[in-house]
Amino acid sequence: MRISVVIPVLDDARELEGALASLATQTRSPDEVVVVDNGCSDASVAVALAADARIGVRVVVEPVRGIPAAAAAGYDSATGDIIARLDADSRPGPEWLARIEVAFTADPELVAVSGPGEFIGLEGWRARAAKLLYMDAFFVSVGAAMAHPVLFGSNLAMRRSAWERVRDGVNRTDPELHDDIDLSFQFGADDRLLVDRSLTVGISARPFDDPAAMRRRFSRAFRTIFRNWRSSPPSRRWMERVQR
Repeated sequence: MRISVVIPVLDDARELEGALASLATQTRSPDEVVVVDNGCSDASVAVALAADARIGVRVVVEPVRGIPAAAAAGYDSATGDIIARLDADSRPGPEWLARIEVAFTADPELVAVSGPGEFIGLEGWRARAAKLLYMDAFFVSVGAAMAHPVLFGSNLAMRRSAWERVRDGVNRTDPELHDDIDLSFQFGADDRLLVDRSLTVGISARPFDDPAAMRRRFSRAFRTIFRNWRSSPPSRRWMERVQR
């Protein structure tokens, strides 16, 4: 089983360096790392190329701005049997890829697996509030909106065969969509999706320091949900699940 790791990036060299360093310490090494250059003007590409000798990084250029286009380009380019996804600010623990491999090996019917992020640097009540009101709420509320588990973009893995089946359904042109929610909506009641709450990665707490950025995240989530409800309403999705 070959595993590709996809990381979209736009002018985030310092965070990307940390993500690639985390991948270099995995107990199960990635078979390839695809860094998607989404129009970087900083040192992100140089950082990716500098890590090539350690973990086999390949840089793919996606000129259409936005995470939806960049993530999809990375998935298209990946050659592994399993496509894992991180963001530039993701910090997976050393067992991350090993646990992903075990999950797919143990369950041949598994289509995709995801886990939560833990916000780096938040402590005490702020950490508890972020977990409850942001991360837990994401999995519960968005999962209810689509009638099955939702995949979290900073920490997911799916079979390449699954991506090839749904790739034409994802929106690649609207940068104001949440790509992970849009991707999740392409799966249905017959697809085995798993949220493993113990499969965590560290993620940046930057959004909590920028109220405007946080508002954009929520706005994009609602935009993505309502767009997909137009073609696949929740009543139909829940009925399909009940009848399964």
